[in-house]
Amino acid sequence: MAHLRSRRGCLLAVPVVLSLTASLGFLPTAASAAPRTPPAARSADAPALAYVVNTRVAPRTVGAVERAITAHGGTVVAAYGKIGVIVVHSADPDFGRKMRAVPGVQSAGATRTAPLHLTGTADEGAVQRLSPAEASRVAARSTEPGSEPLEADQWGLRAIGADRAAAIDPGSRRVTVAVIDTGVDDTHPDIAPNFSPSQSANCVSGRADTTYGAWRPVDAEHYHGTHVAGEIAAARNGIGVAGVAPGVRVSSITVAQPDETQLFYPESVVCAFVFAADHGVEITNNSYYVDPWLYNCMDDPDQRAIVDAVDRAQRYAQRKGTLNVAAAGNSDDDLDADALVDASSPDDSSAVTRTVDPHECFDLPTQLPGVVTVSAVGVEGTKSYYSSYGLGAVDVAAPGGDKYQVPDTPSHNGRILSTLPGDAYGFLQGTSMASPHVAGVAALLKSAHPHATPALLRALLKAQADNPGCPAGPYDPDGDGVVDATCSGGPRVNGFYGFGVVNALRAVE
Repeated sequence: MAHLRSRRGCLLAVPVVLSLTASLGFLPTAASAAPRTPPAARSADAPALAYVVNTRVAPRTVGAVERAITAHGGTVVAAYGKIGVIVVHSADPDFGRKMRAVPGVQSAGATRTAPLHLTGTADEGAVQRLSPAEASRVAARSTEPGSEPLEADQWGLRAIGADRAAAIDPGSRRVTVAVIDTGVDDTHPDIAPNFSPSQSANCVSGRADTTYGAWRPVDAEHYHGTHVAGEIAAARNGIGVAGVAPGVRVSSITVAQPDETQLFYPESVVCAFVFAADHGVEITNNSYYVDPWLYNCMDDPDQRAIVDAVDRAQRYAQRKGTLNVAAAGNSDDDLDADALVDASSPDDSSAVTRTVDPHECFDLPTQLPGVVTVSAVGVEGTKSYYSSYGLGAVDVAAPGGDKYQVPDTPSHNGRILSTLPGDAYGFLQGTSMASPHVAGVAALLKSAHPHATPALLRALLKAQADNPGCPAGPYDPDGDGVVDATCSGGPRVNGFYGFGVVNALRAVE
């Protein structure tokens, strides 16, 4: 299985998995970043790269820029005229600079540092599997009336009252949560009853492919999206596990590269937000960061163009009524700090170590305006050791798992149990797992308040959350005597939990 780039992986799940094969207008101008290799230093016969060209939103301007793109040797892959974003391929190493000089272009830049169609090499991560006998033991512990066979190991549901909420209101079939991720196995028996094919697509190329089944993962190692989908809306059907909102619908918008890197490039994410908005999706879940930069800095023209394009797309989704929920990240970074060290970018070629200001260099999409940013907690209700945080950066928190916080469950596993491709189940931990818990609660709120705008849903999520407050003593989750993070703020709002841990029961009462 692909090692998800440790605590800084674009897929925001920490790479320790137990596979259970049971049969059941924001553009600041300054930043601090080490400069990347300038386009002029590249070879004149460089292979093609992908670009985003962002224009004024006017049909004549977009058309004129498209003609300029062709004149400069570029190929238009997709043109999103409603937001003024054009996805382009070009082999000209100076293409970005040339386009920035074209009238009507507001920003333009490469979306990757590796050539198109070339893949990197990912490390292999450890896999631990449970035997069928162990799976049966878990199922035997699910003795509560109406519980699913493996629900005894789903401590996250109980932590936010989702098990009790389901008895009151499991959510409306009129609400859909789109999983923007590695693909979803819609044939899984826990996902199939709630899957919406008409709201699903493959956006990997930057252009939506709605061919039937194109949204599915290419192989079992692209399991991340299926796990996320199960957390949100696994059906209460007497099979396997349950989702936070088991009555709502879930769709899949695939954006991960179909190779071992599983990278999420900007043009794919732009396509996903626009597709979700145009197909009536109420909520999107975003358990990733946009590759190849962990933080996109505004003093770099390529990174600035990436921020511009993704922000235009997610703002368009908000205007169309879509709430976007995103994972805060697994770097244990303080997103309200004066400076952070990024040693992982770009992750599609050779990374360089640079110091960034998280107020001017942005983790996408979680730090974009209007996006609900989610930190992770373990079974004890305290911040997960890996979870990024930050006063004013985190909106709410939710169960994401923590290997240091061990629950009294059949498997004694502090991670999150959910669905995997091939009718399987497994444990993962990460802010990737916290975000879908919040997306599920948001779906319950949208079910109860069908006319609620994204802004109102954000307010409702914050209002119903329970805040444990900052830790009374030093935060040392691994017990090694070193303080790993500092919580700022008060009992109502703070850097570890934002406004608090979401509460599914309160959402339906």
